[in-house]
Order: sequence, then structure tokens, then C-alpha cells
Amino acid sequence: MNITDLQGTFKLHNGVNMPYFGLGVYLSEDGEEVINAVKWALEAGYRHIDTAAIYKNEEGVGKAIQQSNVPREDIFVVSKVWNADQGYDSTIKAFEASLERLQLDYLDLYLIHWPVVGKFKETWRALEDLYKEKKIRAIGVSNFLQHHLEEVMEDAAVIPMVNQMEFHPYLVQQELLDFCKEHHIQYEAWSPMMQGKIFEMDAFKAMAKKYNKSIAQIVLRWDLQKGVITIPKSTKKERIVANAAIFDFELSSEDMEQLDQMDKAHRFGPDPDNFDF
Repeated sequence: MNITDLQGTFKLHNGVNMPYFGLGVYLSEDGEEVINAVKWALEAGYRHIDTAAIYKNEEGVGKAIQQSNVPREDIFVVSKVWNADQGYDSTIKAFEASLERLQLDYLDLYLIHWPVVGKFKETWRALEDLYKEKKIRAIGVSNFLQHHLEEVMEDAAVIPMVNQMEFHPYLVQQELLDFCKEHHIQYEAWSPMMQGKIFEMDAFKAMAKKYNKSIAQIVLRWDLQKGVITIPKSTKKERIVANAAIFDFELSSEDMEQLDQMDKAHRFGPDPDNFDF
């Protein structure tokens, strides 16, 4: 694992290189807000943008990509199929609708957003077919625990390439991380800042002072050193730039361990085994 710079990548099990640092656009308003955020990120050197149908801002993301000077093939674009659209035929339609909103010919990665019981295996079959048709360069899941992954893998033709999970020092889920590593499923973090809670914690304040870095930079560096792709969200230009300034230092093994040991199995988001949306 080589963490070099903002445009560095981790190789997925199908050989596709996925930038290990990206911009998340959850809660970024469609229109000017998300267009600016994506353009600022691309100008700063980001090459990975993560959206989803439920975020209702795919159109803005697409416009920003078109307006930027970065060639489309250099940008890793991710979206996700929402729960209400799961099932084989409806997933295909949802994918085509996302492509249309984004004004793109293909996606780099498409994810199942949540493991909807009784539907996610059919949804996965649709993703496999879209992948075989080369409409998506890589396919994966989000919010899948080990038993969900095992259920998909029972009769999957293609093993998921990515699992995007809530991941931060209070929710490490090391066993799930290890399971994904064993099966060459790339782990990815959402909510790395614990919905802002990390900024109130003394341990992070002390570590930020030690490395002369911000608290956000400490936790994002921890993600990468754990081999976890991370997509911090922001709509502020200075924060988008600052979040990515994490390639000129390295956390010691002792500090990595200290952050690992903060694990409380505590979720700030919904439980993948108990969600009703």
C-alpha cells in the first residue's frame, strides 16, 4: 500500500485504479452549491467524486464535470442505487436515470446504497449485467455487513469490488475490515468525521497539535493508513483544499493504534441491520 499524493489510487480486484481520496457530496444542494464544490475539488487536484441518486444533486455534479478542464476519463465518478429502486428491472432504470442526470456515458463505480432485504441480490444481478455491458467500470455495495456480503457472494458471478461503510475511530469494525481484505473488497469510509464529534475530543486535539495538523487531517490520514478510501464532504473551498493536505506527514504506529483503540462500535448513522427507508 503506497500513499503518495492526492491522485494516488488503490487497485480494485478487477484491476481498476480507484483514487483513495475523494469528495463526498451528501447534503450538498443541487445547483450552484454542489457545482462549486465539485469544481473547487477538481481544481485542487481531486479526481474522485461520490454522489448518489438520493442526494438529488447528480445533475449539478454532471454540470461541474462538464465545466471543469479535467478530462472525463481522469475523474472517478461514483453513484448509488436507492432503496426504493432496488430489484432487477428497477435498478437498470435507476442506473440509466442517474447516467442521464450526470450527462455521462458510463460510471466508474456504482453501489447498492443499503442492503434491502429480499431485494439486494436481484439488485446485485442487475449491477453484474451493467458491468458486463461495460456501462460501469466497477461495482460494489454500501452499508453491507459480513452476512450481507456472504449472502451476495453465495451465487454472485462478480464479487463486490468496494464496500462503503460508516467508518471512524468510534466504529472501526476491524473484523469486517479483515473480511473485506481477505476477499479483496476495498473498504471505503463515509462519515469519517463522526458528524463533527471528532472536533470536540481531547485525544484528537492533542494529536493535531503534535503533528501540527488539523483534527480533520489526522482522521483522514488514519483512514488512508488503514487502507480505507475516504470521501470527506464539504462545500467550502478552503476546507476542500485543507482536507486534502495530508500527504506530507505520517501517523506513527502508536498513534494509529491509539485511534484504533477508541472503537466503541458506536454508530452515528443507521444500523445496516435495522433501517426503515
